[in-house]
Amino acid sequence: MGRFMKRYSAPGSVPGSFVDRAPEGPRAALEVIVYAPDTYRRFEISSLDKLPDPTAGKVTWLNVAGLDGDVLQRLASRFGIHPLVMEDVVNLGQRPKVESYDGYLYVVLDLVTWSEDEMQVEREQVSLLLLEGLVISIQERPGDVFDPVRERLASAKGRIRGVGADYLLYALLDAAVDHLFPVLESVGDRIEDLEDGLVEEPSREHLGTLHSIKRDLLGLRRSTWPLREMTARLARGESEAFAAETVIYLRDVADHAVQVLDLLESFRDVVSGLMDLYLSSVSNRMNEVMKVLTVIATIFMPLGFIAGLYGMNFNPAASPYNMPELGWRYGYPFAIGVMATVAAVMLFYFYRRKWL
Repeated sequence: MGRFMKRYSAPGSVPGSFVDRAPEGPRAALEVIVYAPDTYRRFEISSLDKLPDPTAGKVTWLNVAGLDGDVLQRLASRFGIHPLVMEDVVNLGQRPKVESYDGYLYVVLDLVTWSEDEMQVEREQVSLLLLEGLVISIQERPGDVFDPVRERLASAKGRIRGVGADYLLYALLDAAVDHLFPVLESVGDRIEDLEDGLVEEPSREHLGTLHSIKRDLLGLRRSTWPLREMTARLARGESEAFAAETVIYLRDVADHAVQVLDLLESFRDVVSGLMDLYLSSVSNRMNEVMKVLTVIATIFMPLGFIAGLYGMNFNPAASPYNMPELGWRYGYPFAIGVMATVAAVMLFYFYRRKWL
């Protein structure tokens, strides 16, 4: 999806009626990962009826790829998810936030990726639900940035398989925030290329690219600014859903969110400067063109005067003051020589004054 469009509830609609607003499309893909310190299973299920119940000592991660109204309704019914939460799930464009409910925690944020084909930032809303021994992630479509977390679970790297579901939610948040750095790196490379082009030869294409980057940065800022606030709340331990050991790791996520926002602000300043650079380059280029045209016009002014004077064709026989050169054998070469001399003297003068 090229541009992130917000889906709103219809004015006056019944709160929590999320099924009617779920977008039409293919049935959601359901992926399940069940793990423990010495156990790991990854499989797909065709319906929520086949989802195993969370068991003690094990953590279950259910990933729902696709906003299927029927699946979401069954999900809300089975785990007692509030209809207003499910309404936020299907109404895209939610502000990143965290909300505590009775028995579960709800987190919504954007997954940001870089499209090499479109050369622009793409965003996708993802909703995370933390229950007892269970994490549910709901995406708009298949594909995400959570593969590093899946690899850590499969290889049992680190402490992720030896801790609870709250640590899994932290790992997903960390992956989403850390993926912003390579996206910003791609944006930064595009800004550098644009800067080089503006310095060498500014064009309308550069102006279009500049506006595209500004839109991307604006969208990233809309996603990152509330993300900083959300991660800061979690890092302060305001939610009882996270263990004290996990809160320490959440502080690192909050720090990364601040770093991302600082980079964004720096890029916005650079892009604003590039706009000034573009306008200055265009103005300087216009000044150079006008200077050349002025010099040409200035040189041809005396030449035109001489040519006009000799073109009056007064009869030299009627008076000795009527263009005696008209009857002179070398009159024409003499006039051309005078013109060439005047042009050369003027060019030399302009050069000495550094006007050329």
